[in-house]
Amino acid sequence: MFFDSWSGLGRVLVVGTLAYVALVAILRISGKRSLAKLNAFDLVVTVALGSTLATILLSDRVALAEGVLAMVLLIVLQFGITWLSVRSPGFRTMVKNEPTLLLREGRFLEGAMRTQRITRDEVTAALRASGVADAAQAAAVILETDGSLSVIRRDQAGPGKDMRESLPDS
Repeated sequence: MFFDSWSGLGRVLVVGTLAYVALVAILRISGKRSLAKLNAFDLVVTVALGSTLATILLSDRVALAEGVLAMVLLIVLQFGITWLSVRSPGFRTMVKNEPTLLLREGRFLEGAMRTQRITRDEVTAALRASGVADAAQAAAVILETDGSLSVIRRDQAGPGKDMRESLPDS
């Protein structure tokens, strides 16, 4: 169906504008952390906020107030999880992943790569993207908690810096 009614289009314009303004206000009030890409919970909140906004826009069965309340609830829950994880090491270990060392001093850590389901090709792609032509030039490649790969070149690591002290072996 290409066109249902003018009132449907009007609803999308009015409710969509108001829902968008509400979402921006909620995110401004909640702070930068709400949309940070730090872990799986942050991703879930970001996707859920987008889904909620889409539902408010396109479903006339969801009132604007209900949709805004749903967005506020997601932000409050996210705030609660981050508040607890900052204050409770036990809770933090339950909800957050640790970074994983995938390459150390030019050697691929096959067990860690297998556990994290990362291939050599993905690690070498991260090396190339960081301007490292050869794995031997890398002090470390780390799978971060947000799923990104960080590359530390040997010349960046410097003397006395040991990746083993800052990361668990995986």
